[in-house]
Amino acid sequence: MLRWLIAIAFCVAAARSQTSQESLAHLQAGAGHLQRGEATQAVRECKAALAADPQSAAAHMLLGQAYLALRSASMMAEAKAELQQALNLDPELLWARFYLARVYMDLGRNDKAKQELERGLEQRPNVPHFLALLGEVNRKLGNPEASLALNRKALQADPALTTAHYHLALAYLDLKKQDEAIRELERSIQSQYVAPEMYLALSSLYTQRRRFGEAEDLCKKAIALDASRPEAYLNVARLYNLQGASDKALAALELALPEGKNFPATVYYQQLQADVFFEFGRAYQAKRKAPQAIQAYSRSLEFDPNRGDTHRQLAELFLRKKDYTSAMEHAKAAEKLGSALDPALRDQILRGSK
Repeated sequence: MLRWLIAIAFCVAAARSQTSQESLAHLQAGAGHLQRGEATQAVRECKAALAADPQSAAAHMLLGQAYLALRSASMMAEAKAELQQALNLDPELLWARFYLARVYMDLGRNDKAKQELERGLEQRPNVPHFLALLGEVNRKLGNPEASLALNRKALQADPALTTAHYHLALAYLDLKKQDEAIRELERSIQSQYVAPEMYLALSSLYTQRRRFGEAEDLCKKAIALDASRPEAYLNVARLYNLQGASDKALAALELALPEGKNFPATVYYQQLQADVFFEFGRAYQAKRKAPQAIQAYSRSLEFDPNRGDTHRQLAELFLRKKDYTSAMEHAKAAEKLGSALDPALRDQILRGSK
């Protein structure tokens, strides 16, 4: 789907632009690289296009897309700047606005993403991709009902729009309607435009229903599409932890957080890292490696201090170490966050604290 959108965006931008022939040749080469997933080469060609014609809105837009395709946290600001420059040169460049909204979503600026998508729909009403993404932005802003309405409207305009089914599933999950979410996700993965996150969302639901074999198969499909995504390895680790396969869980988690990998400083990636370290803690705890488990759970709290389940596990581990002060500290935090300890364990902590 992304590569198809790149082709559309390039064609529209090139048609609108007064780009020079030299710049256009580089842009055509860059668009080809992007469609083949060759982001580094695409960046090189787009920069050559801009060297030939610095005022080319199409070149700025395509360079922004190429930066996004690098999947690097350090390139987000550059992608945003290029897409904004494209719109400064040509405010009617619809797909630059779409990708700028995507950047804002990745940065956790859903309010700004909503503004860009609504502005795009003012230019061209009922564009399915804009409707679907606006629905997802509304869901992230706490309005899943609006997402349902907008994504249904998107599907009326384009029944084959895979992302609309995915967004519907996420909205149903927010509304605690798992059966409907599973139905939409099962539809989404039948598409030729299936994305890793669709497999992973369905995998998580299958895991909750203890359909472990199907869930693992979906994770493997997600990894086959994009082996760089930490979410896939996290899902696999959860599966293994639930089945008591701690060593396999640890191996998967090492792939989720490879040494030296940097993540964007967004709420999403903070939560992702908190989840990964929590699963590390579960695996080490199952292997009765208390020091490593305590360290992993503590790292999880560094990324998300409001995880009641993490505080609860730490309270139990410190109780076993007879560190009653630390155990009580985490027991109280767990209670405040709605994850109270078993009463018998709390009594043990209280008796030990006296």
